[in-house]
Amino acid sequence: MVASPSPHNQAIAGRHRVAVIGGGSAGISVAARLRRAGVTDITLVEPSDTHWYQPLWTLVGGGQASLRSTRRSEASVIPDGVRWIRRHALAVDPDARTVTLSGGDELAYEHLVMAPGLQLDWDAVPGLAKAVGHDRVSSNYAPEYAPRTWDLIKRMRSGTAVFTHPATPLKCGGAPQKIAYLAADYWRKQKVLDRIRIILVLPDPTLFKVPEWARTLEQVTARYGIEVRLRSEMTAVDGDRREVVLTDHANGTEETVHYDLLHAVPPQSAPDWVKDSPLADPANPLGFVAADKHTLQHPQYPNVFALGDVANLPTSKTGAAVRKQAPVVAANLLDAMKGKTPTRRYDGYTSCPLVTARDRMLLAEFDYDLKPSPTFPLINTFKERRDMWVFKRYVLPPVYWHGMLTGRL
Repeated sequence: MVASPSPHNQAIAGRHRVAVIGGGSAGISVAARLRRAGVTDITLVEPSDTHWYQPLWTLVGGGQASLRSTRRSEASVIPDGVRWIRRHALAVDPDARTVTLSGGDELAYEHLVMAPGLQLDWDAVPGLAKAVGHDRVSSNYAPEYAPRTWDLIKRMRSGTAVFTHPATPLKCGGAPQKIAYLAADYWRKQKVLDRIRIILVLPDPTLFKVPEWARTLEQVTARYGIEVRLRSEMTAVDGDRREVVLTDHANGTEETVHYDLLHAVPPQSAPDWVKDSPLADPANPLGFVAADKHTLQHPQYPNVFALGDVANLPTSKTGAAVRKQAPVVAANLLDAMKGKTPTRRYDGYTSCPLVTARDRMLLAEFDYDLKPSPTFPLINTFKERRDMWVFKRYVLPPVYWHGMLTGRL
């Protein structure tokens, strides 16, 4: 059965048992699990008619996947029996238990799942919003630009390529450097790598927060001759002059670099309406939703749960993290609906498939304590492997579409 959005007002009247805000991987996965558990009267709010498998956008930018293969209709992934309201959420009042929607209507709920994802703050870097998509600037973080990244990479034969990572938490923290490795490996195979200066700009003190994988990535950057700028970020772009300002926070200096290719990753934050809501964690300047890091329950509003990129959790924001968070939210929400104390716990598991070449990958899996948590304990995932690249490119997409989104995995 293919879902269709509810007509104006049809699914809004009355108080709904469960409201899910966001039709991305987090919202769909939780809704599917709740339906499998027999929960009825679930309403999902999602304005987009397209559902994207975003983990493949890096490979789209690297010329190894088509944008079409990452896209399906939103209607095709809405679980049977879930009402879909195709509107924007504009505000939430957790005391009144209502969500204000575009058009002025209010959706009343008994229990709320917050999974609206993040917003890309292009305007947070002066000049970036104007330059992206033009002036040899691209970004794999938006579907309209990812194919352009590959066009720029394959046309480049000399000059300076800059790859940036913002200082904010972001979706798939490894993606900003993965595209640098894919580009470098392509240029190596084209025998032009020695004519291209590659600068990788990272805000952290190391290439990766888990030492076991950081050591391997240091070897990767050395192999390609990449200049790694740690504790640094892009702070301005001049597209007309093809210049980017890089600020080194370790010593407080700025450098203006001329680029021939700039892959720019914008700062990211919670949607503005979430930032302004009582659900936002007051200790988080980016407006992420407060949530107990183990139960994913809101500390002030026990009928509210948060997961995915918008949740203020001390772990990387990845689809793999959502895959582990969704069953926790579903189980604990069921407990809350029965008046029980939530008992299911999330240990912070996340995974970052670090593509290091056009046919090699590291699979970094770890928990809140940065302790490696391998899914395949007999495989050495601390070294670059071709089978892991095959796993990312050909195994994970069908697992996502047919397993995770349907609540089976």
